[in-house]
Amino acid sequence: MNRRTTLRTALLAATALTASFAIAGCAAEDSPAGGSDGKPALSVSGAFMPEPVNGDMAGGFLVVKNGSDTADKLTSVTSTLSDDVQIHETKNQKMQQVRSMDVPANGELRLERGGSHMMFMGLKSKPKVGDKVAVELHFEKADPVKVELDVKERTYNPKHH
Repeated sequence: MNRRTTLRTALLAATALTASFAIAGCAAEDSPAGGSDGKPALSVSGAFMPEPVNGDMAGGFLVVKNGSDTADKLTSVTSTLSDDVQIHETKNQKMQQVRSMDVPANGELRLERGGSHMMFMGLKSKPKVGDKVAVELHFEKADPVKVELDVKERTYNPKHH
């Protein structure tokens, strides 16, 4: 091999490696849905569930980001862990079930400790730290988004990790 061929091969390898890192970086945290067909472009990140204290109920938390100019609403959540997954908001330190939650255009819906969240009632099994819980988020406009919640220790708070 001459110097020009070696340089060209090295450049192509570096370009391929950079592209693979970029693709892997995008897929690592966000789960995209929608966008090209006029529907909201939604992605989900930070999905987790603290290990339940008992086998009766559990909470779920995540962030839904909307990268489009079209607002949407989270209307329901389904999971094989429970036949009754509710959407709750917390107002004036009181938790209440709601029918839907807004996902603003070019904004986000945060389901987090002390605020809005998913509530899994009547668990079919009790997930342990390290497990993954599959859920499907349903929206008014966007296609459903499948997400896995990482089961974390009960004290886990992403603001401190």
